[in-house]
Amino acid sequence: MSATPPSSAPSSGPRRWTRAIVADVTPLRMSAPFRRLWFGLGVNNLGAQITAVVVALQIYQITGSSFSVGMLGGFSLVPLVVMGLYGGAIADAMDRRKLMLWSSVGQAGCSAVLLAQALLDLRSVWLLYLVVAVQSGLFAVISPARQATIPRLVGLDQLPAANALSQLSWSLGMTLGPLLGGFLVYLQGFSLAYAADLLTYAAGLYAVFRLPPVPPEGATGERAGFRSVVEGLRYLRGRKVVLMTFLVDLNAMIFGMPRALFPAIAGAFFAGGAGTVGLLNAAPAAGAFIGATFSGGLTRVRRQGLAVLVAVFVWGLAITAFGFTHVLWVGLALLAVAGAADMVSAVFRMTILQGDTPDALRGRLQGVFVVVVVGGPRIGDVEAGTVASIWGERVSVVSGGLLCMLGVVLLAALVPSFARYRAPGTPEQRP
Repeated sequence: MSATPPSSAPSSGPRRWTRAIVADVTPLRMSAPFRRLWFGLGVNNLGAQITAVVVALQIYQITGSSFSVGMLGGFSLVPLVVMGLYGGAIADAMDRRKLMLWSSVGQAGCSAVLLAQALLDLRSVWLLYLVVAVQSGLFAVISPARQATIPRLVGLDQLPAANALSQLSWSLGMTLGPLLGGFLVYLQGFSLAYAADLLTYAAGLYAVFRLPPVPPEGATGERAGFRSVVEGLRYLRGRKVVLMTFLVDLNAMIFGMPRALFPAIAGAFFAGGAGTVGLLNAAPAAGAFIGATFSGGLTRVRRQGLAVLVAVFVWGLAITAFGFTHVLWVGLALLAVAGAADMVSAVFRMTILQGDTPDALRGRLQGVFVVVVVGGPRIGDVEAGTVASIWGERVSVVSGGLLCMLGVVLLAALVPSFARYRAPGTPEQRP
């Protein structure tokens, strides 16, 4: 099922220079299944970001309470953690195409319920919480299956390029989705925004429907369950390089993620209001989008572990500098640099995880990835808010950035093999 390797004929002149800088689209050209999946998931993500902001707006309109809006995080976190681990085990026990198809149908059903309650003006916060919880659980099931499928569609040699393209579509959705959601609510209310989200599932369902069967390779036939989850965690414990992809990201998100402070920072640092908060939230995603657009050089990086460490260190450095600025455009630029660095880290962490894990275990390890990516920022919100409540927002931001950089140095010293890790097929891949 892997794509045919691209031609190695050298290019020359401006074309070669452009290919060295702009995102490598070889996976899109060489693999029609990946091309359809990439487009379908990109459209789905745009819809998901529309709904994320619209649900929050609707709950605030009903209750007038920021606490009620904040409770969305609690109702989404538990299903994500639980189903992230179990969903990965399911992805290693059945045809991943079928799992993605039925999960996508379930997600579309949730969007249909959101549309119906808006049209009927039910004004039920608990219904919204329930739908968000079910959506989160389904996302945690479908995400490991999606990520475990990508190496089968493009081949290991194209994983950095494929993951950079995935980051490109993800960051575009994160940037445009909230803006589009707010605009649609302004035009016609909540129902139009939910209808737009529901329509985006057509692209995703079509892409998954056109996939060939994707049964796990080398699966033992064991049914998904607690024992299966434990087997995945046991494998992770014995693979320090793979474990490091999680630890480095947790270090960055727990100490260097000041997202929870943006409402206070907007006024305290920049004398701004709600519009400034929106800009601060959008800046990292915009930086990730720009970085992914010009990610052509990432495909030639062989020391992938070292690239992750450097990227996370740059993230911490940018966040530290952000804590000292009083000029909005400088602050936005620093957050964009942090977002671009996070994009690089994400590309190589995902590539290492996919390439260094047997296909029969990829779903379970991707499930752990979902838990880390979702749980890390939530813990980071608590850390940042706690420090800010004691010493203030500036101390919280600066200390978090410094601790992030210190954490990178300590982790690199504890597991030196991670910095020496090379892409598959290159010398000294596993020192």
